[in-house]
Amino acid sequence: MIYPLKLMLPVLDEKGIKYTEDTLNILDKYAALLTEWNEKINLTAITDPEGIVIKHFLDCALLLDKVEIPQNARVIDVGTGAGFPGLVLKIFRPDIKLVLLDGLNKRLVFLNEVANALGLTDVQTVHLRAEEAGRKPNFREGFDLVTARAVARQNLLYEYCLPLTKVGGIFCAMKGPAAETEVKESVAAGKLLGGAKPQILTETLTGAETRTFVITKKISQTPPKYPRVSAKIAKQPL
Repeated sequence: MIYPLKLMLPVLDEKGIKYTEDTLNILDKYAALLTEWNEKINLTAITDPEGIVIKHFLDCALLLDKVEIPQNARVIDVGTGAGFPGLVLKIFRPDIKLVLLDGLNKRLVFLNEVANALGLTDVQTVHLRAEEAGRKPNFREGFDLVTARAVARQNLLYEYCLPLTKVGGIFCAMKGPAAETEVKESVAAGKLLGGAKPQILTETLTGAETRTFVITKKISQTPPKYPRVSAKIAKQPL
């Protein structure tokens, strides 16, 4: 194993996040592919082995401690980028049916390569903007879990992501330490789009670095007029 995956094991054990030797081997291959492809296309600013393990893999795996994901759940990762957190969740939970959504096709080329190389099944890459996906019948309110990691402010994220979340499902936004202010500004937007009052959970990764999980349960259908087109979402946030 090339990458220092043992650094994350004490936290996984403490949180009760299950893994196998195979899980670690697959993550190791993923890290190698990420490093290799990052020389060709800009996927991540974090390139050191310890950073990849802690700030990407452990960070994403901690979502499994914060949200209960049903068996065989349908999951969509909005603005997935290099596959975070979607692919990491899939590696730990092979049973989930995963959609990786991104507006930049070259990232999806990388993700298809990774999924094939790692032998992952039930992984679909989709080249669409989130607000476009939210208006499509095969995606709208069709997911048990919707994730977004470092994508946009919370009020914008609600309009991108709650239309994709099924009633009874969960939308989880992964954010930095300033999330609480964003959440306060977005309460009305979440309620309008069918979300319950969000739960804010914070986790320390390394030293003083923190990750905030903003977890919103979908309790009612999103009104048909949402999501709006991207220009309106940006210029007139809810």
